[in-house]
Amino acid sequence: MTKVPSVNYKKVVNAFKRDGWVVVRQKGSHIRLEKFAPKKISKITIPAHNPIKRSTLSHILKYANLTIEEFLELL
Repeated sequence: MTKVPSVNYKKVVNAFKRDGWVVVRQKGSHIRLEKFAPKKISKITIPAHNPIKRSTLSHILKYANLTIEEFLELL
């Protein structure tokens, strides 16, 4: 099993954009992204930290239904 990397928030946001997520707003140090699917809107919040903690990124990936391998391909 691959470990979740410790990555800069800008790289994380760009990776999610490549996966179809859209930046909706930013309030302070939190960036809100949404992804539209049939009959469902998924929302995630990414902290603007350098780097994002591995545990935090792991929870974000789980909520976004992305595996670590899929995420690494998007980077």
